[in-house]
Amino acid sequence: MTPTETRAGLAVATPIVEFAEEALAADRASGGAITDKAFWEGAAAILADLTPENERLLARRDELQAKLDEYHTANPGQPEPAQYRAFLTEIGYVEPEPAVVTVTTDRVDPEIARLAGPQLVVPLLNARFALNAVNARWGSLYDALYGTDAISREGELAPGNTYNAARGAAVIAEGRRLLDAHVALANGSHVDATGYSVVDGALIVTLKDGSQSGLADPGAFAGYRGDAAAPERVLLTHNGLHIDIVVDRTGTNGATDAAGIDDIELESALTTIMDLEDSVAAVDGDDKALGYRNWRGLMDGTLAEQVSKGGETFTRTANPDREYTGPNGEALVLPGRSLLFVRNVGHLMRTPAAHDAAGAEVFEGILDAIMTAVGSLAELRGSAKGRNSRAGSMYIVKPKMHGSAEVAFAAKLFGRVEELLGLPANTLKIGIMDEERRTSANLAACIAAARERVVFINTGFLDRTGDEIHTSMRAGAMLPKGAIREQPWLPTYEARNVAIGVDCGLDGRAQIGKGMWAMPDLMAAMLDQKIGHVRAGASTAWVPSPTAATLHALHYHQQDAFVARRGLPALAADSLETLLTIPLAPAGGLTPEIVATEVENNVQSILGYVVRWIDQGVGCSKVPDIHDVGLMEDRATLRISSQLLANWLLHDVITPEQVDAALERCAEIVDRQNAADGTYEPLVGGTGTAYEAARRLILEGAAQPNGYTEPLLHALRLRKKAELAGA
Repeated sequence: MTPTETRAGLAVATPIVEFAEEALAADRASGGAITDKAFWEGAAAILADLTPENERLLARRDELQAKLDEYHTANPGQPEPAQYRAFLTEIGYVEPEPAVVTVTTDRVDPEIARLAGPQLVVPLLNARFALNAVNARWGSLYDALYGTDAISREGELAPGNTYNAARGAAVIAEGRRLLDAHVALANGSHVDATGYSVVDGALIVTLKDGSQSGLADPGAFAGYRGDAAAPERVLLTHNGLHIDIVVDRTGTNGATDAAGIDDIELESALTTIMDLEDSVAAVDGDDKALGYRNWRGLMDGTLAEQVSKGGETFTRTANPDREYTGPNGEALVLPGRSLLFVRNVGHLMRTPAAHDAAGAEVFEGILDAIMTAVGSLAELRGSAKGRNSRAGSMYIVKPKMHGSAEVAFAAKLFGRVEELLGLPANTLKIGIMDEERRTSANLAACIAAARERVVFINTGFLDRTGDEIHTSMRAGAMLPKGAIREQPWLPTYEARNVAIGVDCGLDGRAQIGKGMWAMPDLMAAMLDQKIGHVRAGASTAWVPSPTAATLHALHYHQQDAFVARRGLPALAADSLETLLTIPLAPAGGLTPEIVATEVENNVQSILGYVVRWIDQGVGCSKVPDIHDVGLMEDRATLRISSQLLANWLLHDVITPEQVDAALERCAEIVDRQNAADGTYEPLVGGTGTAYEAARRLILEGAAQPNGYTEPLLHALRLRKKAELAGA
């Protein structure tokens, strides 16, 4: 549907051509030399050279899967560990372990290399969400506590429709507890503070008994803003993160606070991944161009969005940096914005956003690498140089890679893009998502394949489990999703990710991360559980909102992730065998009651997510589960749900008739849950494209490449967009 322009033999969607040529013109105005003609000829050359290699990598995936299917069909059930590992090694699924891997990545910003803190992931096509995330580098602790269940909502602490003073007092008390726990006074407590001042470069706190105290660790005082005798902000630091005490004796809280503290702001989302992959529905040139333009706007500082809130309309932009006075009177500037990665798509999909000289759709991952790098030019060497990366790097998360050859291909692609744009070698850094089984089994080799570029590895339970199910699809019926989480392979996978990353020298050069908290309304539970990611040595972990980032930041004050990392036990000698243990259900373990509940839960989840993806182009949203609990859903959650049901169909645990009956029942539930949405198209009746998508994802799941949902989703979303355009 999108019009195209011809450039160097390529047929490229007009909005992408306009995006690229506008960015290149701006680059030339700042001293860049690449002409439009040279750019398109270079892009065409990259596509011509690398497309066959991309095709070979995908063929290798299919070849290995066919051998696995043949093996498990002939040898159903749990394989004997040594024999299974030997088979996987023989076919090349398990690669030789590299003797020593030494990562040499340089020009890495401290937020990635040396600091530990939360990480947001947001859909890049939504400018408002993107700007909210950029500005989540700092967050109000008071707002995060008051507005969530992090503070009990029972009894006198119930929020209510107007300000609840008792709840406010509980929030303030929790703020003082934070200060006492992590930036304690040498004598007394922040609870008793009546004023803060700076004397001879030291923070002095006056207490209600008239005495004064400094900090137990004077080095925790980082700076202030305003008059030293009565600062309006007091900046403290702990475990590398900043705490900003806001003093305003006329403010809502400060007017009744003995020390005038109106809020406590925490350094929160150190980094954010701007996502062009699982959390977006980008299926054509218009969608892709929107993502590329938003990325460029973030890089050059021009992205803005009109926001209506509380009866007022205003323009939201990215925050400026923060200015303070250091302890000795020197100027101190801290980043006001989260450091940004961009997540490109993986190697699988082609896109109608551009066609090559033979008329074939180009690989979307190659197009993403070229266009997001073009969008970064102003930040890398132009008018906004250093706005995002002060180290002069661009950070690209590359998902869904299978094994070291695919990582090496991504590194080659990035090198070609650097040559095209005249960027220094290794400017484009890579984040390796350890979310496919073949990457987990060969993680050291994968890191070695990008040793000069790698700045990030992480784990992701949902995609990892989706691949786990699909890889061993014919071994037997899998456990329900909840039970799969309890199997030994999962903690081994998490532990290996950190241990191998440390052994390869990621400390001081890269993040080691953990996955998403998927329940954005359940912050008390997050505070209770997500500390586990920090204790596991992860220097970052994903959160679903700016509020969650502020609350998760508390965990990095409670535990120094790098100290925790150094104290982790050594990996067991048989950790690879444990990792490769298949989460099969025991004989007789799938009772009719368990099966019925699991089918209902998964079908409802699939329908609730797919109806927004197909009909509205929403790639990530808070979808109510069957119990009306809001869960963050994206293609990773869809993959595991559809693959599990496909596995049960294959092994006769359920029938197509049971699936259809569940789809009919759950369509009524999802329609009810979306009744307030005026743009929603009902599922009941089973005639719509979204309903078809949900059904096919289950019934055709075993045949989807690596169990991915993208091929079906993209095809049916394109059909839906055509229907909407025709209407």
